Amino acid sequence: MARVIRAAAIPSPGAAVEVIELPEPALEPGAALLRTVVSEVCGTDVHLHHGRLSGVPYPLVPGHVSVGRIEALRGLVTDVEGRTFREGDLVTFLDVHETCNACYHCLVAKQTTRCPHRKVYGITYGAADGPLGGWAERIWMKPGVKMIRLPDQLAPETFIGGGCGLVTALHAIDRAEIRLDHSVVVLGAGPVGQSVTALARLSGAGEVITIGAPKDRLAFAARMGASTTIGLHNHDATTTRRHDDNHKGHEDLHDGHEAAARGRVERVRALTGGHGADVVIEASGAPEAVSQALDMVRDGGRVVICGHYTDNGAVEIHPHFQVNRKHVDIRGVWGCDYSHFHRAVQIAARHGDAVPWREMASRTYSLEQAGDALGAVERRDVLKALIAP
Repeated sequence: MARVIRAAAIPSPGAAVEVIELPEPALEPGAALLRTVVSEVCGTDVHLHHGRLSGVPYPLVPGHVSVGRIEALRGLVTDVEGRTFREGDLVTFLDVHETCNACYHCLVAKQTTRCPHRKVYGITYGAADGPLGGWAERIWMKPGVKMIRLPDQLAPETFIGGGCGLVTALHAIDRAEIRLDHSVVVLGAGPVGQSVTALARLSGAGEVITIGAPKDRLAFAARMGASTTIGLHNHDATTTRRHDDNHKGHEDLHDGHEAAARGRVERVRALTGGHGADVVIEASGAPEAVSQALDMVRDGGRVVICGHYTDNGAVEIHPHFQVNRKHVDIRGVWGCDYSHFHRAVQIAARHGDAVPWREMASRTYSLEQAGDALGAVERRDVLKALIAP
């Protein structure tokens, strides 16, 4: 009798998460089966539950970043160093699969994250395709999926605590081209903003200013490497130095209060000699944060936008005053490639003792509790939740 795999699935947008059973796949040559150790629940999963991403084949088994132990292999499967994977290896994997390496985007533009053929575990593979998301007892590694061993010193909870936010942040940091002693503003204190803060500090930035809310997330940002945190408030921009827990701010970056926005801009300028920041990285998903980023960046500086994975609406900007006259460089970030995953594993292993990625995932849930985990992330009760089947 064929084995089945239990998984937590979103049946359709807005529907309650339910536990389903999927048939265990027959492994083709080059394929593997992972026994899931832990998978993450992040903001993307909330968007998936709300039906805000296009091309999603419901019912869906979410969980696009996961760690598992190889339970079965078919044929010879090697890593990028040519080392053979074996049963029992603890691995993560690039959630993007089937990038074609044959289209215009792959070969001419060299923007593989825009390949129209790419598929993503836990997002654009549906339950009908098999156990291709981490909210399941086992995950099917289709032939060609790029697995990465976790070093012995890297706990699964440390890597998955950073998870997709760490990988996205690494791509954003690459786009930002931070130089030693650059001043960096990070807009947003969610999982992506926390890892951007840490990586900016590790990249040699001088002043690292994290703006966001609520106050417990700002306190955590100070631990991640922010030298200054600025809260969101209806009346003013409240600033705290690193390790100071007396900051205020209970609103999110959707706070449209003009006086508060001006106060935040003025505070950033005061902290940067009146010039504005060398680099501003938007990681909030709030449209108005993009306009604020353009006001906070110095003339000739760089703005990187990585928080708008879904359509959160439009915002008005002034091309002359905010972009052209300031000679500002604006860069977007979409998705990730293998290099970001590979380096994220190494960075987490090297710096996981100093950077509290592990603490970003504060609660672990079973498959039956996946709906509760999703709700906790949506309510912002936790920075990130984990599913441990």
